[in-house]
Amino acid sequence: MSPTLNNIVSSLQRSGTFINSLIAASTIGGQQLFSSFTFKCPCQVGKNFYYGSAFLLIPALLLLVAGYALRSQMWTMSREYCCSCAPPRRRISLLERKLACLRFFSITGRALVAPLTWLAATLLTGTYYECAASEFASVDHYAVFDNVSASRREQILAGFPCCKSTPSDMIQVRDEVALLHRYQSQMLGWILITLATVAILVSRCLATCCSPLPTRQHWYWTNHLRNERELFEQAAEQHSRLLITKRIQKLFGFIPGKEDVKRIRIPSCQDWKEISAPSLLCMGDDLQGHYSFLRDRLDEESEESKSEGIELRP
Repeated sequence: MSPTLNNIVSSLQRSGTFINSLIAASTIGGQQLFSSFTFKCPCQVGKNFYYGSAFLLIPALLLLVAGYALRSQMWTMSREYCCSCAPPRRRISLLERKLACLRFFSITGRALVAPLTWLAATLLTGTYYECAASEFASVDHYAVFDNVSASRREQILAGFPCCKSTPSDMIQVRDEVALLHRYQSQMLGWILITLATVAILVSRCLATCCSPLPTRQHWYWTNHLRNERELFEQAAEQHSRLLITKRIQKLFGFIPGKEDVKRIRIPSCQDWKEISAPSLLCMGDDLQGHYSFLRDRLDEESEESKSEGIELRP
C-alpha cells in the first residue's frame, strides 16, 4: 500500500464523521436483513403490541449498551473516576473532572449513533410500528364495524398486519389503517431525526462554549489522548513481550522461536511450585509490581529490586 493511500486510510479512521457514517450504514443494512428474515407479526390479540415494541426498542437498547462497552475510553474513565473499590492513587482536580465529563459526552454521542439509526430506520419503514399499533386503531367511523362485537373487533384489528386473515369486506379498511400507521410511524421517524440533529448541534456548541480549554488547546488535548493511547498500547505490547521472553529464557534456557537452540534448562519441581501462584496486582508500597507467573525467575538474580529497570543485552 502506497504512503498516500496509507495517509488517506489513517485520516478516515480518525475522522469521527466517517466512523459515524459507517456505523449508521451498517446499522441500516443490519436492520433491513433483520426485518426480512426474522420479523413475523403474530397477528394475535395481546401479542402484536409486545412483539412489535420488542423488535423496535430492544435492539436499540442492545446497540446502546454495545456502544458503551466496546469503547476502551469508557472503561478507562470508569476506573479512573468512578470505581470506588480501587485503591486511592492521587487527587483528581476540578479541571480533570470537567475534561472527563467532556470525554463522557463525546463517548455517549458516538454510542447513540447506532441505536438512533436503528429507531429512525425502523420507524421510516413502519413495519414494526404497524404491528404494534394494529390493536389500537380507531375504526368507529367505519360502518362495517357497527354490528361487530368488541372481541371480534379486536381479533380483526390484530389480524390487519396479516393480509390473509382479513375479511373481504374489510380490505379497504385494512389498507386505510395501514396507511395511517405508516404515516404515523414515518412522522415519528422524521421527528426523531430532527431532534437528534438539533441535539447534536446544541451539544457541539455547548461542548465548545463550556470547555475549560481554548479551542486550539482542546483540539491538541484530544489528539494528545488519542496518540497517547496508541503509543502506550504499542509500547506495552513490546515491553511485555521482551520481559516475558527474558523470563522464559531464564526458566527453560532458550528463547521461543529460536532455531539454533544449543542449550536447554530442565525446570525443577521447586520451579514449577514457585510459578504456580500468580501475583498480578501492583498495590501497596512495592517499587515494582508482579505481572507474571514467572516473576520468581528474576528474583534469583535480584533484578526485580532494581527500580531503574532490566538491562536487555543482545
